[in-house]
Amino acid sequence: MLKWIIFFVLNFGALGLGGFFTGDGVISAWYTNLNQAPWTPPGWVFGAAWTIIMLCFTAYMAFLWPAVKDKKTLIGIFAIQWILNVVWNPLFFYFQNIWLGLIVIVSLTLLVGYFLFKFKSQLKLKTLLIFPYFLWLIIATSLNLYIFAMN
Repeated sequence: MLKWIIFFVLNFGALGLGGFFTGDGVISAWYTNLNQAPWTPPGWVFGAAWTIIMLCFTAYMAFLWPAVKDKKTLIGIFAIQWILNVVWNPLFFYFQNIWLGLIVIVSLTLLVGYFLFKFKSQLKLKTLLIFPYFLWLIIATSLNLYIFAMN
């Protein structure tokens, strides 16, 4: 139970910290005035999606923790994922640096994809718990890339 609580706090802490740096985020004048992708979801979808994603990722990590022998590497990969997840918000929304945001979100997408495929044999069907995170990052990367290309 402790690992569930720890990963819950860490994952939602990342969301909270990232959200702090987002400010008005998707309703800000800067963001709303950008040329955005036609498939950009309404603003409320972002909060709902991230809540579901972090609940699933919490479960994924709680199941993965006892299944992996090399805890040091797992902690390192998780920490890098955590930092990339948090740092995208200030880069994109606060500093309005679309290019660095794109680099970070591509890196995060690749790292979550690594999680997805690297630990599939240990978690079997439970691997599907990380799939919403990976899928959302693909969508988010496409949105960031579109904004970069069209603005």
